[in-house]
Amino acid sequence: MILVEETTPPDAVLPVAALRSHLRLGSGFELAETADEDRALAGFLRAAISAIEGRTGKVLLRRAYRMVIGGWRDPAAQALPMAPVSAVQSVEIQQGGDQPRALPPDRWVLVDDIMRPVIRPRGGAWPVMPQGSCVVICFTAGFSENWEGVPADLAQAVLMLATRYYEDRGDQSARHAFPMGVSALIERWRAVRVLAGRGAR
Repeated sequence: MILVEETTPPDAVLPVAALRSHLRLGSGFELAETADEDRALAGFLRAAISAIEGRTGKVLLRRAYRMVIGGWRDPAAQALPMAPVSAVQSVEIQQGGDQPRALPPDRWVLVDDIMRPVIRPRGGAWPVMPQGSCVVICFTAGFSENWEGVPADLAQAVLMLATRYYEDRGDQSARHAFPMGVSALIERWRAVRVLAGRGAR
């Protein structure tokens, strides 16, 4: 499977001010509000968001994805690797350099699930895949366009992890360890992995 993130949330929707406040409360020191400092804080937030999304399979800020698979993973349902999914824009079969063959929206349906979204074929099974072809699925995933729509426990986990990255910014090995408090906050979102069970192989 190849998963490509087609869009990236702008810095303006990142909780830079909240992180600055969180750091001030934890350290007792005032952080300068400069463009350079804001860019640095945005970088720590993006790193924290990426790490938490990687652990949970949940997309915090809504964006577009393109998934390429070599064939249907399950004849009854094709699982999507990120959640929650708000829309599926297209399902196409592509063979070599030929023009992609789109499957009309009336041939499949999105089963919206905050843990394990899938698309199911309508009226039977998926079409037979020609030799050497692949399936390209374009979809939109994420809790919200803005930070206020992110679940509170995940939002707090991001601030805590970004704070750890900021404080340990000289130690690259710190990026691989999750603080216990962050792990506890995200645990319920990891209870059912998006690709668990059928369709995961």
